[in-house]
Amino acid sequence: MPLPPDFTLLQVVPELETGGAEQTTIDVARAVIEAGGKALVATRGGRMAARLVSDGGRLAQMPVHAKNPLAVLGNAARLTELIQREAVSLVHARSRMPAFSALWAARATRRPFVTTYHGIYSAGSTPKRWFNAVMTRGDLVIANSEYTRRHILAEHHVDPAKVVAIPRGVDLDRFNPAWITPDRIEALRRAWGVGEDGRRTVFLMAGRLSPVKGHATVIEAARRIREQGRDEFLVLVAGDDQGRTGYREALARQIDEAGLSDHVRLLGHCDDMPAAYLVADVAIAARTTPEAFGRTAVEPQVMGRPVIASDCGAQSETVVDRVSGWLVPPGEPEAWAQAMTQAMDLGPGRRLAIGQAGMNRARQLYRNDAMCAATLAAYERVLEARP
Repeated sequence: MPLPPDFTLLQVVPELETGGAEQTTIDVARAVIEAGGKALVATRGGRMAARLVSDGGRLAQMPVHAKNPLAVLGNAARLTELIQREAVSLVHARSRMPAFSALWAARATRRPFVTTYHGIYSAGSTPKRWFNAVMTRGDLVIANSEYTRRHILAEHHVDPAKVVAIPRGVDLDRFNPAWITPDRIEALRRAWGVGEDGRRTVFLMAGRLSPVKGHATVIEAARRIREQGRDEFLVLVAGDDQGRTGYREALARQIDEAGLSDHVRLLGHCDDMPAAYLVADVAIAARTTPEAFGRTAVEPQVMGRPVIASDCGAQSETVVDRVSGWLVPPGEPEAWAQAMTQAMDLGPGRRLAIGQAGMNRARQLYRNDAMCAATLAAYERVLEARP
């Protein structure tokens, strides 16, 4: 059963700033439009909203990020009105708080309701577990990895037939080394002060600045590498602090106190991540807690770069130890120092061979078009099951 000709999708996501859930929202909206449907996104807004509109999607700005109960009720009313006015066919929620408003609106209008479980949410109490369970109360739950699917089944005890794993995809057109022009790479090199002499191994740590991303572990690992008399490396940290100025300042102090100002650089947000990965020799994904998917471990592989990743969560699926990179115990600076030193000692040729192995695997398993096709097939399945 194909999508009906008048199919209209409404996705609900807190904001469209940066991140995996946000990128997937944009990707699926584009796929629906290319299939002949309409795509709406209810969100606070953000820097990625312009991309949604340029793809032909429509933005419905409302405070769905708000956590105040009155705001949640207000959003439910706004979404109900939007669903009725735009003849929405299916509602897809991608975060817990907006999911409450979206679920109520979907039930009020008798529309199918789908969720994507994007994160491994903590559940230290019964109320928190109930709160998290809103992501399982629709017609279908999409898990963004096999690891996430296993977590959902163990945590919420839902019908396995109701939970489908669709790994997050990478846009192979955007992330294509052959299509990155030298001037894009050179522009980042100049902006970041990265030389081309090849003397230093360049590590890139991408993603928002958050304690769970493991920045402190990597900085401590870099300090230990320097203690060994090794200085032929540079760690580039590319990511927005998203208002966490205190955390950014703490990292800057750690770098300064360790004497690493010439070896670890906090760069802020980067708009050209495909080129950024080609500036680097090795990518780092040092998450300290299990990651539901972890695009910062997959995107560099697609670009032909080996990855040092924490051996936890879905990263244990997406990175093959000693084949496409290294899997390292999370939060252990000595283990990270050893892995980074090994990557430095391999030299350019062997690093490129590992990167090529990772590229071949990642481009087969984590294609954006496959993710979008599977998501549209999930929509078709839900619509077919509805009277």
